[in-house]
Amino acid sequence: AADLWSVYSKPVPANGRELWTLFLQCSCVTVVIGGLFYNWMFASLEYSWHLSTAMAISFSLLLLLSLFLVHPARCVFSMIMPTLGTKQGRKLLLSTCIMIVVVNVTPNIISNIKTILQVIKCICKNSSESLLNSTALLETASWEFGDAIQENVHSVNIYRPMNGHFQFSLLKNSSLIYQQMHLAGEKIGRDFLAVEVLVKDTVRVGNKLVAGFSMLYLSFESTWYLKNYLTNLRFDNFYITKKLERLAVDRKAAHLLVGSSKNLIRPTGLKLSREEVMLCLVQAMLLTVALMLMLVVMAMDHFAFSVADTAVKKAAQFSTVPVALSIKYNAKIGILPFLLKLLQLPQEELPLQNFERSYHHYLIFSSAHCRISPPTPPNPSVLLVVGLLFCILYAIIFLETYAHRLCRKIAGSFFESWEEKRALYLYKKLSRKHKEE
Repeated sequence: AADLWSVYSKPVPANGRELWTLFLQCSCVTVVIGGLFYNWMFASLEYSWHLSTAMAISFSLLLLLSLFLVHPARCVFSMIMPTLGTKQGRKLLLSTCIMIVVVNVTPNIISNIKTILQVIKCICKNSSESLLNSTALLETASWEFGDAIQENVHSVNIYRPMNGHFQFSLLKNSSLIYQQMHLAGEKIGRDFLAVEVLVKDTVRVGNKLVAGFSMLYLSFESTWYLKNYLTNLRFDNFYITKKLERLAVDRKAAHLLVGSSKNLIRPTGLKLSREEVMLCLVQAMLLTVALMLMLVVMAMDHFAFSVADTAVKKAAQFSTVPVALSIKYNAKIGILPFLLKLLQLPQEELPLQNFERSYHHYLIFSSAHCRISPPTPPNPSVLLVVGLLFCILYAIIFLETYAHRLCRKIAGSFFESWEEKRALYLYKKLSRKHKEE
């Protein structure tokens, strides 16, 4: 492995064997990265497979030429890998989490809301139809009661009104109400579909922009680090490297490294400074806020499913409500009531007819003919995947410091002569500081 890395990090291969070894190394790296790039564009960013294939092939060929022919490009590419463990890598993973939640959770919430609206629409339709049918009951009762009044009037034959029936203005045709309800339901459905499409398109475009910007920034950050490493001897130069230890031993000044152990750290050690710990804690708090927002969205998914499932079950259990209309009518006639009242004699009334009937109707709020889509339960794998990605994100926060150290080590292995100059500069700096003290 050390020999392979030596061939990979050399500016120029020493012989033909190293040249072929370097080409095979670059080819293997290109094939792996090209496959990951295709899968990322097709599965995550949702590009068409034609465009994903063309972009992956073009990117792979360009990457192969750059790695094989340009030595600094190999260094930059090698530093991109640990740079994924820094802030830009967290952005990529966070955008992936957002895409997973929006694509899988938001349509589920909207589907369950549609189910709730379908239940409401079914109840409104059946209840309105049942109420309209109840007016026919009133019409029947009024005509039968009117017939009874007419019979009493005919039997007396003193005063006869033109018609003894009650007149009701009934809505015979209920299609207008159904049509309005259908149009309202269709409008609500179109509005929800438009919102769903807008959210998906917005998140998809935003995710593509974030992903593209993050990939460009990864390359820029690695290039910026290499540029500062090669032009500024003070940049990221506070590590006790093997070259610095060897230099101090050769000049018999090993005590300089022992006395400066508080200010210097070993690149392979696990020690974190207080500033690095505080920065990790702040970033962890910000990541926790993003996690809470996603948990709220997933909790809304569970809540919408619970409400939709309860609404469907309760609607199926709705019982019919009985409605009873009772009419009790007694008709009597008095004999000369005015004269008997003047003579203060007891009045006598003769019964003509008794009318007593009951009419029954049932109000129906739900029907088996209603088209209600079943509620969609939340996908448990979404919570599992998001939880796993956030575990990786929290780990990346604390690994970011070590990723920077690895970038420095990669740059040092590609430019060993410059690493020696940096070690000499740090040694002289420690010597001056020791003399001043």
